Amino acid sequence: MKRFIICLSVLVSIYGCKNNENSSPSNEVNPSNQNKVQSISLSVIKGYPHDTSSFTQGLTVYKGKMYEGTGGADYDVVGSKFSRLMQVNIETGKAEKSIQLNPKYFGEGITILNDTLYQLTWREHTVFVYTLPDFKKVKEFPLNTEGWGITTNGKELIVSDGSSNLYFYNPSTFQLMHTQAVTQNGDLSFNLNELEYIDGFVYANQWQQPYIFKIDPNSGQIVGRIDVTQIWERIKKIDPVADVPNGIAYDEHTKKIFITGKKWPELYEVQLGQ
Repeated sequence: MKRFIICLSVLVSIYGCKNNENSSPSNEVNPSNQNKVQSISLSVIKGYPHDTSSFTQGLTVYKGKMYEGTGGADYDVVGSKFSRLMQVNIETGKAEKSIQLNPKYFGEGITILNDTLYQLTWREHTVFVYTLPDFKKVKEFPLNTEGWGITTNGKELIVSDGSSNLYFYNPSTFQLMHTQAVTQNGDLSFNLNELEYIDGFVYANQWQQPYIFKIDPNSGQIVGRIDVTQIWERIKKIDPVADVPNGIAYDEHTKKIFITGKKWPELYEVQLGQ
């Protein structure tokens, strides 16, 4: 794949909304906690091929290997009648290991903690738990909200449901520990989707928008915003069928960050500014 460099700055504001029955904020916004969101630049370091049949819902790197969860179900076909959980070769974009979910389940975000992989489902209110490296399903947990994105701070599992909330769960029992409302310049945010925990902050795709938010998980404040418009425009020129940006993965050993989107033909290693 041809290598290229793109530099971006975040200059535009958020608009649009998706209806979600769980979107009511559980925390009131304190006007005294208003903050100014900083623009964070982004540079593309390297491009890799990505499977355009993958409706990417979750992306993570663990012990040097990339894992991806995709969406699709018999009631909502988005390129496939089933969802997948895969171990993906970053260089080729090909699945080295893959399992299919029952087509009645629409797969969503994934994360890994202590050699255990957690996969959300969208409307089925079920969390699947697998062991690594065999993808053996060992548990299922109920989920009160829709499942969108999931990450971990090393102790808790952090979940989004498309609203302005982040939900913090006990990984052993999936008991809800607390809920944190997310705000942008003092106003509740919305459409929080795929999540990744990087150096003490939660990074979140905003569904249907070209933004990645940098969120302080302690206060819920969005402290930074990354605009991926130029990358998204490039993707649409390459493949008009490609969908929205979705997918953030962080390799804590190499400090590399990767992003992609639903049915995108490319995945990118990127570097973020301060």
